[in-house]
Amino acid sequence: MVHSEMCENWGYNKLDVDIRKQAMDKIHYAERFIERIIFFDGTPTVSQLNPIKIGETVSEMINNDNSDEFDAVRSYNEAIKLARAVDDQGTIDLLSKILKMEEGHVDWAEIQRAQIEQMGMENYLVNQTEGAAS
Repeated sequence: MVHSEMCENWGYNKLDVDIRKQAMDKIHYAERFIERIIFFDGTPTVSQLNPIKIGETVSEMINNDNSDEFDAVRSYNEAIKLARAVDDQGTIDLLSKILKMEEGHVDWAEIQRAQIEQMGMENYLVNQTEGAAS
């Protein structure tokens, strides 16, 4: 959400919307995980979160987020293997759905990085403003 707010403040409305949607996806993932843990009579631990890497530029934001997305994809794949090992189809289904969305986030970041490389940062940022052609 911090990256989204920063982009909004800088006038990069398209980036704001895309990054905000991804942040909301993460909130929904957390809700589903909490529900699943409670289903198994567990107690969710939400006080031990990974540190957030805040980028100071759009390029840093995209690179940091992409790195985090790759880590998440690896983690979800490992968690799916574990859920298969204990024959927990409900968790497999949940993790598989989230994995697919995370892979979409990786694709989005890769597209942004390719556009920055191909058109240069200045032209890329112009395309992220409200008045840019869709």
